Amino acid sequence: MSKNDPYAALRFKEFNLFLLMRFFLVFAWSMQFVVIEWQVYALTKDPLSLGIIGLMEIIPAFTMALFAGHIVDQSEKRNLLAICIGAFSVISFGLFWLTTKEISETWSTNVILYSIYALVFFGGFLRSFFGPIIFSLIALIVPKKTYPNAATWSSSTWQMSRVLGVAFAGFAISWLGVHWSLCVIFILVITSLLLVFKISKKPILNTKIGEPILQSLKEGVNYVFKTKAILGALTLDMVSVLFGGAVALLAVFAQDILKVGPRGFGILVAAPSVGAFLTMLVTAYIPISKNAGVKLLVAIFGFGICIIVFGLSTSFWISVVALFFSGVTDGVSMVIRQTILQLKTPDSMRGRVSSVNSMFVGSSNELGAFESGVTAKLMGTATAVVFGGTMTLITVITTALVSPTFRKLDLTKDFETND
Repeated sequence: MSKNDPYAALRFKEFNLFLLMRFFLVFAWSMQFVVIEWQVYALTKDPLSLGIIGLMEIIPAFTMALFAGHIVDQSEKRNLLAICIGAFSVISFGLFWLTTKEISETWSTNVILYSIYALVFFGGFLRSFFGPIIFSLIALIVPKKTYPNAATWSSSTWQMSRVLGVAFAGFAISWLGVHWSLCVIFILVITSLLLVFKISKKPILNTKIGEPILQSLKEGVNYVFKTKAILGALTLDMVSVLFGGAVALLAVFAQDILKVGPRGFGILVAAPSVGAFLTMLVTAYIPISKNAGVKLLVAIFGFGICIIVFGLSTSFWISVVALFFSGVTDGVSMVIRQTILQLKTPDSMRGRVSSVNSMFVGSSNELGAFESGVTAKLMGTATAVVFGGTMTLITVITTALVSPTFRKLDLTKDFETND
């Protein structure tokens, strides 16, 4: 196999099945997020309600993350993934049922709203498992020398499914309505569940089966905090995502500021994912491991600029372009972070390290959504977005000044070691 083969991971049949399964799953999850945001804002006309959606997901996702990582490291990954997807299908069906005509006519708005929040809360619990399982399963499907390439294609598939999921959600709301859009989501989840069973069971590589849970969790956290490359990348990305969470307010921009309706909403939500997906395709051919620290700082600084431009814009297409380039810069950040994690994490600790990653970065998306909802309530929507972008710039500048070691981060030797 060629050292620079951009299709190295795609030459393994099970990895292709894995990518197809992940495509349908993320497509459904992304589509569901958009449809629920639209429905909740339509019910309440309050931007804070969008922030509450994020809060309902982050509470279980954050508090369960370390425990989920421990369970993943102690369990067979294929069957555990199937259980989680099966549970997700229950959530999808529940949301479909909540939007039936009978429920809307007999239940009060508050009861429907709280029921949606409850299902989102359950989804946050499941989400704490998905990240560690996916991260661990990749390493069991492809050889170690293809980890970086597999990570790139897996992230690219994730971005592509997000692009299509959020874009289709906007059109589906317009064409099918919220209720039948949620039916499509349920079908997609069931499809991903069927695909999981085409992947064979995998061995459990953790040699400490039955290890006390507190000792296991402490080992995972300590590894992250003593590995400076991992800690630096996660911290920087967490803060930028926390303050740059403009995506959580896109329903407000689409309905009240830009006035572009559900189709325009779908384009706005898809724009960052399109940019990130194209960036990831490029990095499959042009690795960005050299001077990774500097590139990560520049990328996140550019992300902050894009968020500020979006917040100030009153033009739909300027907003779309700003969001597109925010996705380009975020794509660079994601590839570098995933490469660091894949190269520097031992097989026996992948679940726990990925859980810490989800606590730092994944949960900050929902916390960022809550922060955006609160600041929008206090400052106004556009001002809140500009504030978030400005805080991102301050974070990057501070990191660059106080951490020369991170500026010098270079992953070239790690690639050479794994090859």
